[in-house]
Amino acid sequence: MENTGKPASVLTARAAGLVGCTRCGRVHDQGVAFCLRCGSALQSRDTLALQKVWAWWWAGLIAYIPANIYPMLRMTQFGRPHESSIMGGVIDLAQHGDLWVAFVVFFASIIIPIGKFIAIAYLAWSVKKGIRTRDVGRLHMYEIVEFIGRWSMIDVFVVAILTALLQMDFIVTVSPGIAAFSFTVSVVCTMISAQSFDPRTIWDTEKETPRV
Repeated sequence: MENTGKPASVLTARAAGLVGCTRCGRVHDQGVAFCLRCGSALQSRDTLALQKVWAWWWAGLIAYIPANIYPMLRMTQFGRPHESSIMGGVIDLAQHGDLWVAFVVFFASIIIPIGKFIAIAYLAWSVKKGIRTRDVGRLHMYEIVEFIGRWSMIDVFVVAILTALLQMDFIVTVSPGIAAFSFTVSVVCTMISAQSFDPRTIWDTEKETPRV
């Protein structure tokens, strides 16, 4: 085939007059109100998607601030109270020689949440501005954000396990701090924010991108 130097045109489902069900995946002609397979309402694009993304994003960011300020874990050992924040717990683990556990907690509770905030904000901002790229990196970023979202709860899981196991009256007792609730709210909000994002809007900005 002769190379004319012109960008290859890509026919999208939207341009072909088709719309897919976001629940079961069945493709319909535009104009069909409800999915013929599962009965879900059909919509080519969610016009309020970005508003939902930013609303949940800000809610998660606001909840993430007290999650790092207030104690995540409250422990009483032989009558002596001790409180530990997320970073305080990482430092305590490192000082006790548990470097691997400290790294896992730091990565899951600090790096991943901050990375999710940055990634979701970039996706929403780039789609809003109509920024085009030459690859599908933003789709991969979206898939990664959705996949790792659940692993941000590892710190909360550790607190829940310790609270259930270490209840020995005067010897040692463990209870969750207010940061555990704030952190859970933050994780849930960022997960909903990521799920509110419509990845089809990425293709709307990519449709005129030259492909090589």
